[in-house]
Amino acid sequence: MLTELIEHLKNKKILILGFGVEGKSTYNFLRKHFPEKTLAVRYHKQDFNEETKYLQNDKKLNFYTGDEYLKDIEQYDLILKSPGVTFKGIDTTKFIHKVTSQLELFFEYYDCYTIGITGTKGKSTTSSLIHQMLQEQGKKTRLLGNIGIPIFDEIEDIKQDEIVVLEISSHGLEYVKKSPNIGIILNVYEEHLDHYESLEKYIEAKYNIVKYQKENDVAIFNMDNELMKQYSYKFLEKDYGITMNKDQKEERTNVIYLENNAIYQKEKLLYHTTDERNLKGNYMLNNIMFVLAVSEILKLDFTQTINTINAFEPLEHRMEFVGTFDGVEYYNNSIATIPEATIDAVETLEKVDTLIVGGNDRGVNQNGLIEFLLKSNVKNIICLPKTGEFIFEKIVNNENHNVIMVKTMEEAVRNAKEVTAKGSICLLSPAASSYGYFKNFQERGKIFKELVRSN
Repeated sequence: MLTELIEHLKNKKILILGFGVEGKSTYNFLRKHFPEKTLAVRYHKQDFNEETKYLQNDKKLNFYTGDEYLKDIEQYDLILKSPGVTFKGIDTTKFIHKVTSQLELFFEYYDCYTIGITGTKGKSTTSSLIHQMLQEQGKKTRLLGNIGIPIFDEIEDIKQDEIVVLEISSHGLEYVKKSPNIGIILNVYEEHLDHYESLEKYIEAKYNIVKYQKENDVAIFNMDNELMKQYSYKFLEKDYGITMNKDQKEERTNVIYLENNAIYQKEKLLYHTTDERNLKGNYMLNNIMFVLAVSEILKLDFTQTINTINAFEPLEHRMEFVGTFDGVEYYNNSIATIPEATIDAVETLEKVDTLIVGGNDRGVNQNGLIEFLLKSNVKNIICLPKTGEFIFEKIVNNENHNVIMVKTMEEAVRNAKEVTAKGSICLLSPAASSYGYFKNFQERGKIFKELVRSN
């Protein structure tokens, strides 16, 4: 598998487009196998930073930065694009056929069994839970992709008898022409409108995870999601639908549905939702239903599957319990970059007295969140720029809520400590991305936790 990939790349004039986590991984892989090959890296950032200084010693590397990093890229035979690079507003006709990625090359040259997971929310939790389920049932498996481990970091070690679990973002799927053996679409919500020409293009990218599946492959999809219903993709009869609406259970041959505090496939009981588990809320329960579908498809031991699900701990920044300080419970849900995730978090925790909300404005509609908050029992709403400014304006005059506008996370936490009632919860759940204010959602959550724990 590796030999064929190396042969494919050997005589190509290659451009590495983007130099984040995946771009660095691509460079390291190519330089290891082609020490004398001239490579090109194009990066939108203007200057070398501390992480890329070592590239200045590579005499076989052409490094381009700044506003014109996309100029004349059609000169290359192969363009290995990082997921974060957008072609929004760019005429791609001269080079789009040359664009590929780690993901597509892996699908093209590796023959092991693959499970791919995408969705606006829930990818990391579902991917990690599937991976752990497989591990605990003795399967050779590894977890790669958007979870933080680029495919090329481990591609030399992957064996044909392994099951590779891939967390895949819409950006990673945007230009692929291959799909995994099991393709999962958890949900689709309005997001990343700064990256795509339209919401339709964002949804299209998600569906590439199942679009190119072969005869024996299986898709698992959300039957309840409104945007997915509108997209009207024609799933095959063998594919699995996931629904929390028992009235839809007769619509397909393979439906996993929720009814009376239990999850079923046809009449077969799969899981009691009243079981004690660490993954709380409807979003997490929805993720669990997809994991149950994978267990069914792969014919795994169901008792062990349930044990894995119930023992699984939430990932960092996802409804993460930070601790109790001065009688107040603090939760870090920095992963919540859309309104729907914040609404679910508030409903799940129930005792939220203070909500810290707001972040980068990517054009995502906040009106549903505002309507929810106006009707909620959340007394204190602390608003961060930029989307928080809009939320503040809409709620500030409502006498049932104490709405506070702040500029920094430090201000937000200081105010939260002053106003949150003892015996209740303070929740960070921004309903917006972190970019422009923090490096990523992980940094935002980390800073929140540090501030909460400090005096």
